[in-house]
Amino acid sequence: MAESRWSCVLWDVDGTIADASAGILPRIARVLDEMGLPATPSDQVRRWIGPPMLDSFQEIAGLSPELATRAVARYRALAGEEGYANSVRLYDRVTDVIRDVHDAGIPQSTASTKPGNQVEAIFAHFGITDQFVSIHGAIPDADVLDTKAAVLGRALADLRERGVDTSRPVLIGDRHHDVDGAAEHGVPVIFARWGFGSPEEEAGSIAAADTPDDLRALLLGG
Repeated sequence: MAESRWSCVLWDVDGTIADASAGILPRIARVLDEMGLPATPSDQVRRWIGPPMLDSFQEIAGLSPELATRAVARYRALAGEEGYANSVRLYDRVTDVIRDVHDAGIPQSTASTKPGNQVEAIFAHFGITDQFVSIHGAIPDADVLDTKAAVLGRALADLRERGVDTSRPVLIGDRHHDVDGAAEHGVPVIFARWGFGSPEEEAGSIAAADTPDDLRALLLGG
């Protein structure tokens, strides 16, 4: 196997490692119903998965910042009641890539706008926490808009503090928020086409992977 060009690998979670749509979408529908709002059209529901919820409740549901904060708080309360790992599945073979990257000695971290406590619970449930040097997600407070750039910045800083070489990082993601947020730090993105993003959202990424096997080749060569 050829030597990797990357000194560390950072991962988005929803739509990249995990498909949590079976839990996310019903919770969103319930929150909208409780607030007397119309359901999201079926051809638009994928827009909810990936971006910060505080943004989405304003941009998709048309709520004010104050009402969006209330909606996020209710949504996260429902997620906590149901269990953060409930209705979550990991994408086939992505965990194999994660283990291969770990076995190759390349440090890994998450940089997700999913709340960090939820990411930790999901990883613990599926037994993959030990494959990562650190796990970073959004601040769970409902009124905090924690962007991809902010979370990625914290993840990179934490890796550096742990002695990890961050001179050649790469982020794996599936939405334009990943590409845009990574660009603020000069971090290249490999776009995961099995996620929830549209083809137009690939713009700005350095490569796209149709399958986890494609991703493995891009990360590890060979």
